[in-house]
Amino acid sequence: MKSEQSILPDLQLLLSPKDKETDSNIICSLTDRKGNILYVNDKFCKISGYQKNQLIGSNHNIINSGLHSKDFFKEMWRTVGNGNIWQGEIRNKTKNGDFYWVDTIIFPVHNSTLSTKQYFSVRTLINEKKKAELERTKRIEELQSLLFKVSHGLRQPITQLMGITELLGLASEEEITNLEEIVQFMNVSTKMLDSCTRELSQHIEHIAKHEQHIKNKEK
Repeated sequence: MKSEQSILPDLQLLLSPKDKETDSNIICSLTDRKGNILYVNDKFCKISGYQKNQLIGSNHNIINSGLHSKDFFKEMWRTVGNGNIWQGEIRNKTKNGDFYWVDTIIFPVHNSTLSTKQYFSVRTLINEKKKAELERTKRIEELQSLLFKVSHGLRQPITQLMGITELLGLASEEEITNLEEIVQFMNVSTKMLDSCTRELSQHIEHIAKHEQHIKNKEK
């Protein structure tokens, strides 16, 4: 079986594929059990903005974006510490402060006694995926806002008009003494209704244009 000292060279050989396209898309690193970086490939340096000599020996939290909670990372370390593979999406931070998302797989590297000594990570960029998710969330929020306006903005004038028409239907001609005031009240309600429907149409048009823009980008 391989000795602990031979693990890193073997992994470096594994991380130097002949397929340049694969190498240019995969972000790899190797850390010890404390998260200190032992190895990074060129893609890691390119994406993070750090030089290799700035990363080797540093703790992996050098690229921590601050988005994820302590519990998030505790669970991650607990999983790999127990000898299991961990997979998840992480937002990291570059040297100049920009953020980037990666789909990450971390698995333990064992020595000759099968004890976990290091952690090997493979990542792929998923910035476009997260951007699409953000746009989808924005559209959902817009729809929720639209539903709120429908349920509140339209309900009031409709209820008022229904109440007036019901009263008019029950009242005799002698009881309708102030027709001018009733007409004025109905006019206010219809204007409110017209304003809400116009705003509703504008929201629908905006969402439709946004959806069309998304479809054009996907072509």
